[in-house]
Amino acid sequence: MKTAEIKELTTAEIQERLEAEKTSLSQMKLNHSISPLDNPLQIKVARRNIARLATELRAREINK
Repeated sequence: MKTAEIKELTTAEIQERLEAEKTSLSQMKLNHSISPLDNPLQIKVARRNIARLATELRAREINK
């Protein structure tokens, strides 16, 4: 997910996606500990998406 795409979303949508990404990341980590993922870089991508979403959410809180 690109930063430009995130900026187009509403605050509620960002919060919803953030929660979805967090649950997805925890599920990926659990699956990876049991048996290796086909592409372990998915964990890295998910972490970065979470960081992007959280950063945009925080920037909106500051600018209010």
